[in-house]
Amino acid sequence: MQIYLPIAEISLDVFVLLGIGGLIGFLSGMFGVGGGFLMTPLLLFIGVPPAVAVATQANSTIATSVSGVLAHWARGNVDFKMGLVLLAGGFAGSTVGVALFSLLRGLGQIELVISLTYVATLGIVGSLMLLESSRTLLRRRRKIPTRKKLHQHSWVHGLPLKMRFRRSRLYISALLPVAVGFGVGVLSAIMGVGGGFVLVPAMIYLLGMPTSVVVGTSLFQIIFVAANVTFLQSAQNQTVDVVLAMTLLVGSVVGAQFGTRVGARLQGDSLRLLLALLVLGVGIKLLFDLFATPESIYVIGVVG
Repeated sequence: MQIYLPIAEISLDVFVLLGIGGLIGFLSGMFGVGGGFLMTPLLLFIGVPPAVAVATQANSTIATSVSGVLAHWARGNVDFKMGLVLLAGGFAGSTVGVALFSLLRGLGQIELVISLTYVATLGIVGSLMLLESSRTLLRRRRKIPTRKKLHQHSWVHGLPLKMRFRRSRLYISALLPVAVGFGVGVLSAIMGVGGGFVLVPAMIYLLGMPTSVVVGTSLFQIIFVAANVTFLQSAQNQTVDVVLAMTLLVGSVVGAQFGTRVGARLQGDSLRLLLALLVLGVGIKLLFDLFATPESIYVIGVVG
């Protein structure tokens, strides 16, 4: 059954869109990521214009993250204090990111920048996560004792404005999570993602948070950053397709509940390995598309 998307100006199968939303919701609840790193490419693959895909999927991330947070909150796996500090940087970063998005769109380079940013970010993050998680699993199988802490203390942990995060059992400078939130906010605006696929590894390996708390806290921060991106994209660029967003939302909310249940049954190391493979797979597909010969060599379009 076809449904017309007024902003994207195309018609798509509503069941395909519901399926995409359900898949992203499942991944969100399972891994603690917004799922945008996969949803945006999927929307591009089925013909949604890049600017509309980026802006609209940020909106659907909100519902997915809310559903996931409620499930993790019930289990006590959300560090709200850390989430608010990350959010301070996230708001600033997403605001700057939307302004940069508008500039690149006006120059006609937004499609290329989106693709290159995805390939570079997914490749780096996926490779690092795959390497670390593989080492951890090998040590466990060989019964080699592993360190209790996943991060090394360096000069960044000696920065001023230290805060105690009791739920995460950390005492670090607030500047570090603010900086992490800012970077994720910029990526959220440019790539149309919640930023969880970057935020989750940063919270584990850079901030040193326990994996059990990372998932829920990541989703909490994603809710408000995605809301800010959606509002700014709608106001400045008029690229948010409400019909597309609502269709994806329905599938996402349902999928997130199932993903949370599955994720609770898996060990942290296994979750990180699966997420690493997924991130690398999407990055490789996008890299291939950059060099593959397009079906239509010449495309006539209207800018603005």
